[in-house]
Amino acid sequence: MYRSDADLPLKAGTFVLALAASSVVGLVILFVFMESLPVLNSSTPSFFNPNEPWFPLEGKRGLLPMVAASVLCALGAIAIALPLGIASAFFAQYYGHSALVTPYRWLLGLLAGIPSVVFGFWGLTVLVPLIAQYQPPGASLLAGVLILSLMILPTVALTAEAAFKAVPQSYLDGGHALGMKKSAIAFKILVPSARQGLIAGAVLTITRALGETMAVLMVTGNVVAMPTSLFDPVRTLTSNIALEMAYAMNDHRASLFFSGFVLTLLVALLVCIVHQRERAHS
Repeated sequence: MYRSDADLPLKAGTFVLALAASSVVGLVILFVFMESLPVLNSSTPSFFNPNEPWFPLEGKRGLLPMVAASVLCALGAIAIALPLGIASAFFAQYYGHSALVTPYRWLLGLLAGIPSVVFGFWGLTVLVPLIAQYQPPGASLLAGVLILSLMILPTVALTAEAAFKAVPQSYLDGGHALGMKKSAIAFKILVPSARQGLIAGAVLTITRALGETMAVLMVTGNVVAMPTSLFDPVRTLTSNIALEMAYAMNDHRASLFFSGFVLTLLVALLVCIVHQRERAHS
């Protein structure tokens, strides 16, 4: 294949930028790990002891309830937002009238830009009291799941629509030529062809859900306990860091950095699992 020398500066520039971006990520992870070292050697097993509470000033640093709460909030949110977001993308890309689709996309963009604290305030004043009418106290894992699903829904919808737009029009024209119905084309041609884009969007949104702090902090009750139902108050790892970092010192501070490192490992594990499944599928 012929390669022009004019491409060499662009190739070198993109390589430098990619290296810089990956280096920043690596340095952040290294910094969090180094700040966690004071408690790693002596306390690592107790962090994941299911019977260990979270009283860091007394040397008790059980993170397992907060890890479980973080994962359950994120998984619950993506379970609600993913089908709704894909359905939204179907409407905007395939079924909706142009007079409706344009303002609908504006609405999604507006929803994506609302600050998380606004979502949290709405959840605290509207959603939590509604849940409390059915099952007190209202501030619960369910409230966190619902508020997160609302927050990540625009991202799911917009990334799914971008994945559908990337499918070649010839694929859809071929389905029409075979006499397939719109629903058959959507589910047998459009979705399989956009599979990688849909998975990438799902990973992006679930990592955002894992890292969300303020809105979740305001609606989940902030009780460090292993959740046994959707109506139990919980505390996530991000909420714990936000609540306690301002006054944490010494080993307490290092424990909070370690909880951030655990959250980073959760995201890395998720990305690795998706990557391996994609390699196996291909």
